Amino acid sequence: MDTLTDDKEGCYYNRSVKFFYTESGKNISAHWRQRDYVIVTMGMTVCFIVIFSNLLVIGAILKNRRFHFPIYYLLGNLACADLFSGISYLHLMFHTGPWTIKLSKYQWFVRQGLIDTSLTASVLNLLAVAVERHQTIFKMQLHSKMSTRRVFVIIVCIWLVAIIMGLVPTMGWHCLCDLPNCSTMAPMYSRSYLVFWALLNLLTFSIMVAVYTRIFVYVRHKSKQMSQHTSQMRLKDTVLSLMKTVSMILGCFVICWTPGLVVLLLDGLGCEKCKVLRYEKYCLVLAECNSFVNPIIYCFRDSEMRKTFKQILCYVCRRGSPKEGNSSAHFTTLEHENSKSRNATAAERSNGKPLICNGSEDVPSTSDNWN
Repeated sequence: MDTLTDDKEGCYYNRSVKFFYTESGKNISAHWRQRDYVIVTMGMTVCFIVIFSNLLVIGAILKNRRFHFPIYYLLGNLACADLFSGISYLHLMFHTGPWTIKLSKYQWFVRQGLIDTSLTASVLNLLAVAVERHQTIFKMQLHSKMSTRRVFVIIVCIWLVAIIMGLVPTMGWHCLCDLPNCSTMAPMYSRSYLVFWALLNLLTFSIMVAVYTRIFVYVRHKSKQMSQHTSQMRLKDTVLSLMKTVSMILGCFVICWTPGLVVLLLDGLGCEKCKVLRYEKYCLVLAECNSFVNPIIYCFRDSEMRKTFKQILCYVCRRGSPKEGNSSAHFTTLEHENSKSRNATAAERSNGKPLICNGSEDVPSTSDNWN
């Protein structure tokens, strides 16, 4: 029982989570079954992979100056959203199964709100990436001229909106005073909220797909008009390749999350024949897997990102090795890398390779990074 508040007429504030699960028809076991152990073990394994892989992406973007551009800051924020998603699902794994009935209603709302926040942050990040690519590609530029300050303002706004969306059910859009309108999958959420949330995200998916389709049509048309000059062709290929990468990220996100949102929508509409509980676990696992897909895409698509991943992992391995064999190799490697960097920069300048201006310094173009 949650005794922190009193029941009012027509409301059920002072009731346990089990009460709402029973009323909604969602069975919850009080004892651990083999199935529960398997689900929690697999879920925690995926969560640790998600957390590690996205920390790697964030570290790579912070470490490599070639990624210090608006598009990469937004992709880094997407990695932060995926990292938050991994933490949210890890929290869910410690508050699921037989543990669920021991939660207070506030703990239950926190559990669900964390997942809602992570999804909203991911969707808004992808929308921001789509807008940034639309503005940049239509000028046939590789990177936006948007200031770093403006990018970080956008990132802060994304997280503020995501947090607010996660708190909406707690602030009143629930079914504690409207028991017949309770969801089956999320027994303390109002069905009307699930319909609103699912339709809003599905509509956003559709808008992003339409934006990327328009961009691809424009790039294909524009590429036919461009001359065969080497620098122009290289820019065109790089722009198109970067577009393919972010489109793959969007495509995987839509594929992984659409089934879950459709199931939530059907539950919100009260479809009893749909048997939403049968597909709930599969949709949850599919949505969770999306959070470690992006680092895999980066590895296959971006050679510079892949190289930075290796540098970070090798550095961690060296830190974990005995000190006797670590010192000389470490400084030799740094000296070697600095020498390579200076030689590469000199070669690029002498060969006339295009440079991208980043503030007051010139940074080599990433035109050869994307496969």
